[in-house]
Amino acid sequence: MQFMTYNLAFKRGWLWLFLITISFSSYGWNKATHMAIGAIAYRDLQAKSPKTLARVVALLRQHPDVKTYWAPMLRDSSLSEDERNRYLFMMAARWPDDIRGQKNPNDHATWHYINYVYNPAKGIARTDSTLATGEDILQAFELNRNILKSDAPDSSKAIALCWLFHLAGDVHMPLHTAALISPQFPEGDRGGNLFKIKVSMSNPTLNLHSFWDGMLLGKDDFRAADQLAIQLIQNNPNRKTFRRRKPVIKDWSMESFDIARSLAYREGKLVAGTGNDGVVLPPDYIATVKPIAEQQAAWAGHRLAGELKTDVSKK
Repeated sequence: MQFMTYNLAFKRGWLWLFLITISFSSYGWNKATHMAIGAIAYRDLQAKSPKTLARVVALLRQHPDVKTYWAPMLRDSSLSEDERNRYLFMMAARWPDDIRGQKNPNDHATWHYINYVYNPAKGIARTDSTLATGEDILQAFELNRNILKSDAPDSSKAIALCWLFHLAGDVHMPLHTAALISPQFPEGDRGGNLFKIKVSMSNPTLNLHSFWDGMLLGKDDFRAADQLAIQLIQNNPNRKTFRRRKPVIKDWSMESFDIARSLAYREGKLVAGTGNDGVVLPPDYIATVKPIAEQQAAWAGHRLAGELKTDVSKK
């Protein structure tokens, strides 16, 4: 009886999550996860480089949305000054998704991902070639780093910071780095967006990208995202970075691609549904990939902090 109660609660929890995720287009991590990544970067800088933190906060306060869209959140009287600054990081991290489809000139759809070629049937897993999409996440990251280090106005640097926050998160989402090519998806599965699955027979069909997208948190408010950030920091402490190469985001993308290949797609053995009928995920899939998703989100925040320490002037 106890098992049946737990199983029912588990299924209801996932049903609630996926009703949220399938109601929006699939972007990268959902907004709540991006907020948590921003909070991790804030806490990292607060502990290791307060001068960099102060400079980033000052730049973000020059963002065009500070006095409009972000104003109600920043005026929240229940938040301390430190929490409002942390909330600023959270809003910056999600901003590129907030402006999608809003005819904002700073919206760039192809910046969020890169399609490395993965064709398991032919033994192809390449990070030296991609499907053509236009300007990709690697190019966008370097473009915005250059803006941040230039003599551009602070308002432009604030927009560039938002993109750096967001892209550091997106590149750590494995399905933002892979295009599965197969007889079922001859032109690629769009990072899992065409790959139909179910969590269980009683759950609705969704795509693999949406599953990964909303795996960690569905509630995009300050307290929930900040608590997730604290949990991710505790469970996934910062680690040594790669031997630095230029651009460093290339290393992150290759790491994510390897996770997509080996875990998200299970070396090409994960089965996709056809039409609107998803195939049920293997029983151990969630337990296997959720810790990896948590790890990736945590590293995204820590690595973002490291990049900010390198790129943001402390003057």
